[in-house]
Amino acid sequence: MIPDKSGNNTQGSAQAAEKMGSFNLFDPAHFVQRVIRNWYWFVILGFIGYCISYVYSKYYAQRIYSSSLSLSISSNTASYFTPNQSINFIWGQGGNQDGVYLKKILLSRSHNEFLVKKLNLITNYTTKGLIKTTYLDQEDSPVFLEIDKSHLQQVNYPISIIPKGKNQYEIILPEEGQSRNLYNYNTESVESVSSYARPKNRILNLNEWYESPNLKFKLISNPNPSNLGLDNIIVTLVPVNQAVNSIIGSLYVDFDKELSSIMIITKTGYNLNNTVSFLNNSVQELIKKRLLDQNMVDKNTVEYLNENLSLIRKKLDSSGAVLNNLKINNRLFDMENIDSKTLGKLTDLETQKAELLTKINSLNDIRNSVGTNSIEKIISLNVAGIEDGSFTASVSELKQLYAKRREMAQIYTPNSEPMREINRLINEAKYTSQDGLRKYFQGYNNKLSDLDAQIGKIDKELVTLPEKQRIFLDAQRGYNIIENTYNTLLTEQAKSQMRVATNQSNLNIIDNAKNLGQGPIAPDVNATQMQIMGGLLLIPLVFLLIGELLDNKIRNLKELLTATKIPLLGVIGHNSYDNNLTVLEEPKSSISEAFRAVRANLRFLFDEEQKSKVILVTSSISGEGKTYVSINIASVLGLSGKKSVLLGMDLRKPKIFGDFKINNKNGISNYLTGQAELEEIINHTSIPGLDVITSGPIPPNPSELLMSDNNMKFIERLKEIYEYVIIDSPPVGLVADSFELIKKADTTIYVIRHEYTEKHMLRMITEKYFNKEVSNLGLVYNDFVVKQGYGYGYGYGYGYGYGYGYGYFDEDKNYKEPTITKIRNKLKMFFNKK
Repeated sequence: MIPDKSGNNTQGSAQAAEKMGSFNLFDPAHFVQRVIRNWYWFVILGFIGYCISYVYSKYYAQRIYSSSLSLSISSNTASYFTPNQSINFIWGQGGNQDGVYLKKILLSRSHNEFLVKKLNLITNYTTKGLIKTTYLDQEDSPVFLEIDKSHLQQVNYPISIIPKGKNQYEIILPEEGQSRNLYNYNTESVESVSSYARPKNRILNLNEWYESPNLKFKLISNPNPSNLGLDNIIVTLVPVNQAVNSIIGSLYVDFDKELSSIMIITKTGYNLNNTVSFLNNSVQELIKKRLLDQNMVDKNTVEYLNENLSLIRKKLDSSGAVLNNLKINNRLFDMENIDSKTLGKLTDLETQKAELLTKINSLNDIRNSVGTNSIEKIISLNVAGIEDGSFTASVSELKQLYAKRREMAQIYTPNSEPMREINRLINEAKYTSQDGLRKYFQGYNNKLSDLDAQIGKIDKELVTLPEKQRIFLDAQRGYNIIENTYNTLLTEQAKSQMRVATNQSNLNIIDNAKNLGQGPIAPDVNATQMQIMGGLLLIPLVFLLIGELLDNKIRNLKELLTATKIPLLGVIGHNSYDNNLTVLEEPKSSISEAFRAVRANLRFLFDEEQKSKVILVTSSISGEGKTYVSINIASVLGLSGKKSVLLGMDLRKPKIFGDFKINNKNGISNYLTGQAELEEIINHTSIPGLDVITSGPIPPNPSELLMSDNNMKFIERLKEIYEYVIIDSPPVGLVADSFELIKKADTTIYVIRHEYTEKHMLRMITEKYFNKEVSNLGLVYNDFVVKQGYGYGYGYGYGYGYGYGYGYFDEDKNYKEPTITKIRNKLKMFFNKK
């Protein structure tokens, strides 16, 4: 990049002016380079993550298994307690209502509590290895633990059983953790006891009771033990409610997408055999309960019909005897004076009335069963001549509410809010059920009134009959009504008995749950491994990202030039030598060559015809290397045969005298205050063409001295003596002195230190340069170190010390890399080869 001699390098548009000195908040390319440079952190943390995930998955992660059972639900039978396919009263939806009902049973507390007690699922069996605990099925254990439910037991208290041979087992209890709050399995409640000492460990024989204040159990041999060869068995008792909730939480019921009458029941757990056993037992119990429910109503109906038939039979016999007596005594065997058509109509009407009265009586019995909490004794609605899915569903709901109330009564007091709420729901269900019957009662009563009216009309026609014939007719009509009622009940009895004899469960198992060696469904080891490794890899990435966002240092040469548009005079590498006299003491080093490149580029900022030139070196803040740059710029000018003088005008922090080993007793501050002559403050160096004037003692008023007319005249006087006057000035970002000195300078060198100068500090000098308040300005990029992955791609020819690596120049052979840097470079070379 060749500096523009005019000093207004490619500036013009207002939009460009707004962007001058503005750096991007985030540089993606630099961030990627930073990530690449720190690759070893990702390798280390990735390896650590892999090790952690491996140990976790192998020794700590509990595998979760799943087994499934498929069940077919046919619609050939239904009762009040098994709603049919057409019911949409309770659940508010069409489709497989019977399946929805069964799903609720499978997930109900009552069903699963029954299984917990039947299968003894209040005991959890595990075994512990060196690190990991493995869950067992009951059948995996060589012994079963049987508790005395009349004795209080401590739950969630691990009991270790160690086989000792010869049917003996050592019982080991925890050193701590015995509780005063013990569980009563009969009442399913917690009771408090007095304090007691820790129960002792002991050797226990099979079928021998172990008794302590908080435990009472014995060990029973498993007739079909597994061949696992367990070193220990750990049994933990759990409350019934805890066991039930755990099971319900692990059950999933769904329906086949193509055929909704097929139910898929799935259970998850830490042991596959345990899930298989539970599913098969659960469905078998459901089938038994289903068949019992289906038979219950028909059996109740048969019993009801038997009772009524017995009563009707007596009435029929009595009525028949009366009719026979009339025939014998009055010698009447037919009704000759009555029109046969009228008599047939009368007989038909009375037959209808008899059937209707039978239905009304049956309906009354059904209503009484619902109203008096005798649902278990309810009879079939078919006896009342009704097919009503809504009523059937409401009775099913009522039964479930009664079962729920029985469960809640064990926990809540009668006047508690939950009990009041369940009673309210029961009353609502009762009203709904009875309301469904009212319309049938109304319809039957209306029909009965109509039949009575028709019969009444015929009775009026028969008033003219002789008295004997009327008596005989009334007796015959009564007999016919009772006979018709009897025949109707016989028909319903036959139907109910047939249903009882042929009833089968409408549930059929398609596929039982089986242990087919299914692998675990969780945890996802690969996903867990990726999450752990990803989480650890994210740590350095986040730190690097935060560092990138908070990093306000100049680290990117390309970004610097793009943002400032100020000419670049050269790039100076990192000074690894003991002092600032690099050009004098190491003239053949790469850094010395870089300063010569800066000297060559300075001519583009000068007026070639100008006899004497003033070069001012400044920076944003202290520590950026302006003194180092000014010393070496002066050195290369002096070595080139140019008569030069170096001025230490940073009166607040004088430095130059130390590098040249000059006494700072007399300097610029003495001269400007009239305490010394010019000849007294000029110091000659080992370079014939280079003199140095130090700052002198620190004055109380450095700004006034630097901006005084005496100082301006001092510089003009030096210009008459020297070809180059190099001024080491104060930082422009801290004091205003340098801006006054810049006005007297022919060229200003602005020093920026790599990874030290902050971006915002360049805003001011960039604006002044863009507004032409400062002309003939050039940048020197100092202390630049090549880092693998930066890839700036600059080939300006200025920075021999940053593009070729150490060793290109003779003096650089003595450079010693730190041990850590050597190791890192070796690794980089190795992986680059790969």
